[in-house]
Amino acid sequence: MKLVSFNTDRGPGVGLVADDDRIVDLRPLGEGFRSMRAILENGEAALNAVRAVSSDRQEAPGEPVRLKDADLLPPVPNPKLILSVGLNYWKHLEEMEGTPVPKHPAAFIKTRDSLLGSGKPVTAPSQCPDMMDYEGELCVVMGRVCHDADASAAMDAVAGYTIANDISARNWVHEVFEADGTFPAIHAWERNLNGKQLPGFTPCGPVLVTKDEIPDPHGLHMETRLNGEVMQSTGTDDMIFKIPDLIAYYSKWFRFNPGDIITTGSPAGVGFGRDPKVFMKPGDVVEVEVEGIGILTNRIS
Repeated sequence: MKLVSFNTDRGPGVGLVADDDRIVDLRPLGEGFRSMRAILENGEAALNAVRAVSSDRQEAPGEPVRLKDADLLPPVPNPKLILSVGLNYWKHLEEMEGTPVPKHPAAFIKTRDSLLGSGKPVTAPSQCPDMMDYEGELCVVMGRVCHDADASAAMDAVAGYTIANDISARNWVHEVFEADGTFPAIHAWERNLNGKQLPGFTPCGPVLVTKDEIPDPHGLHMETRLNGEVMQSTGTDDMIFKIPDLIAYYSKWFRFNPGDIITTGSPAGVGFGRDPKVFMKPGDVVEVEVEGIGILTNRIS
């Protein structure tokens, strides 16, 4: 199934994307179907109820809404946690010269305020508008509470997948590579991560695809395009740490909840790693496409 969160004249809702790309409004099913997180918190019974919905039975209020015309929100607009994994593609490490292969996964938390729906404009921040980089990523959306899990059981907690663009203001990245000594290096890395927290810097969507639709998330093709030019093109099999290992590793500390989002790292081709470097500017259109999920599209304003 493909599920979306979207705005209507009655406020935000959640819908099922039918085979003809029409959005079937799920709110008539009851109180537990008024948001994506509510559906996921109600577990497999709620998902089975959604599966049983006929595409002829319900529609969004008013004129039928097509996915391409919908006012989309992030698939889960209100996760409790957004965990963003970095340094997780072999070829990306190669382009970031001098970056060592991590012994363990590396990740950081992103603010919920950084989320943005597909089709929405990303505003270039006035304080750092000139080094905005793209990072297309496959995302995991959690469907169950998961804490201190083994890798063998980690995928049982996954509800499905979506796409994110981990936009990064690279103004402080040079401090990471030029840092000398332990404390300055830590401080430099923190400033690098701060450049990923700005409002709208985590566009996400367009849909959540349930995991039964994607039997192998490590066998997908992913592509990022800037104004139609391919900038990143990879197979998700290039991940250093696979999804079950990421979930198991971080669940030693975090308690994942239904609706939480884990981004799984960005492949080679980021603007900062190019010679000459490439950064996004107002008027640019950035697209991230993942096989089986769709295309996340945003314009820089």
